[in-house]
Amino acid sequence: MVLQWYREKGRHHLPWRQTTDPYRIYLSEVMLQQTPVERVIPYYQRFLDRFPTLEALGEGEEEEVLALWSGLGYYSRARNLHRTARISGGELPRSYRELLQLPGIGRYTASAISSFAYGEARAVVDTNIKRVLKRYWATSDGREIWELAERLLDRENPREHNLALMDLGALICRPKDPLCSLCPLRSRCLGRGDPLAYSSPSGRSYSKVELHLGISLREGSIALVPSQGRLYRGMLLLPSVPGGERAVATIYHTYSRYRVRVLLYPLSSPPADALWVPLSRLGEVPVPSLVRKAVKAYLEGGD
Repeated sequence: MVLQWYREKGRHHLPWRQTTDPYRIYLSEVMLQQTPVERVIPYYQRFLDRFPTLEALGEGEEEEVLALWSGLGYYSRARNLHRTARISGGELPRSYRELLQLPGIGRYTASAISSFAYGEARAVVDTNIKRVLKRYWATSDGREIWELAERLLDRENPREHNLALMDLGALICRPKDPLCSLCPLRSRCLGRGDPLAYSSPSGRSYSKVELHLGISLREGSIALVPSQGRLYRGMLLLPSVPGGERAVATIYHTYSRYRVRVLLYPLSSPPADALWVPLSRLGEVPVPSLVRKAVKAYLEGGD
């Protein structure tokens, strides 16, 4: 039932669905963590244009990898991807347990590579599949989901089965407004009477952070400094400045579990280690989207 639905209604247009290359599947799965599909597609294509193979990625420099990743956020994903490319010698292992030993590859990513690239009979559980299974089995206990996924797995066709459940969660078994009447599993779904009772909690707690950053412009270039913290390691940021009453713009930014309020100030004397980067080249250097938002707000003249 679900396979037939997938073959007719699934998201076959997604570029990573049209390959069994383990590197391309690995790249897509890493990019898709915490990031919507529509946002990932152009990044995925640009990344492959520059690094078409895992070997090419391993030969690249971290600075260029971060520049290509700039705007996707969660930059530890890019660093781990680059480290894996170098550690693996340009070829991912076929063994699930060996995949788990690589930087940033956990149970989900290892299972996805094994299933989608190698056709191994392993269940895959992402956020969408978790929601489908919780409703299908009418359970609120997320701890048993992997076991339930294995019980439901079509071992003759694990790749299509996992992709079908993934798309079912994204297109039909949606978090707030599930389209139960269109679901191929509705006759067997134990939670069909009250699907919202088995939705994963959507709320998450955020820590509030306030930053005071300075902007210095000169002949079409902006002063940026190397990050000294772990959050944006290897990237370029606006210089930190003391807080005051002369903020000319305020922006708000969400990163991981942080809600960030940024106050921007004109800076006449940037730090000695500042690099002058042409505004036209911001897309070519490793800067987080926070910097781009700040520059845009500053140039537009306020909040």
